[in-house]
Amino acid sequence: SVSAQMKALVPKLEEISGKKLDYDELKHVVGLSRQCTDLWKEVLTIASHVPSPLTFFDGTIHMGPAVVMRGEQRAVDYYQLLLTELRQRVKDGVAAVDGERFRLYWDGMPIWGKLRELATQFAELRACVLASTYCSSWVFPALDPDDPFDSMARAYIELLIVRDEQYKERYFESEINLYKIDGMIFHDSKTCPNNSNNRYGMPERLAKKFDMPVLVIHGDLNDLRCYSEEQTRTNIEAFIEQLAEKKSR
Repeated sequence: SVSAQMKALVPKLEEISGKKLDYDELKHVVGLSRQCTDLWKEVLTIASHVPSPLTFFDGTIHMGPAVVMRGEQRAVDYYQLLLTELRQRVKDGVAAVDGERFRLYWDGMPIWGKLRELATQFAELRACVLASTYCSSWVFPALDPDDPFDSMARAYIELLIVRDEQYKERYFESEINLYKIDGMIFHDSKTCPNNSNNRYGMPERLAKKFDMPVLVIHGDLNDLRCYSEEQTRTNIEAFIEQLAEKKSR
């Protein structure tokens, strides 16, 4: 089992580090990780408000503590502070995208070298990309400090990226309903195909089921030779025109 594989690492890691595993400390770290992941999920879910107080592009920055500081108190403190600010933004009606017209979902990896350009273009079109599979990858509800090894194993085998197409489709359906999504963007990342969910007809199935425009952006998370900026800008503009036409019916 995955849990047994993790446990089998302990003697070797003890040998390398020269330290014995402190099981109580492991439970403490897993507990902090669970607090962090629960708070991060709250941050992401707050985007279900209309208008959304944050965007996917904000999320790619704010996910930092959940990625590299998970298991530390400072990650918990960060998200508690962020949630306080976001709740105030909701109370005050502050939108992440002024005059939000369209609510969009991003599937797949970010295009890290083009975050600013994409965020600016969508904002100018009054389209809020507000939820994503990628930012949700750092939510691990299975973590349990009372059962650290088994729960860590469950956390990783329950990730969306390793689930089958039927599960993923049900997941997307729930996300579309939760966030009141008008259209979906699928990033076909050339060097990370396992994190691109456009390969087996998912965009077509969701478009048909929800009568919803979808857009596939061809690119990569790092290698910008795989990405055409002009073509992408044009495709996004055409996608927004589709959304506007659908809303005007």
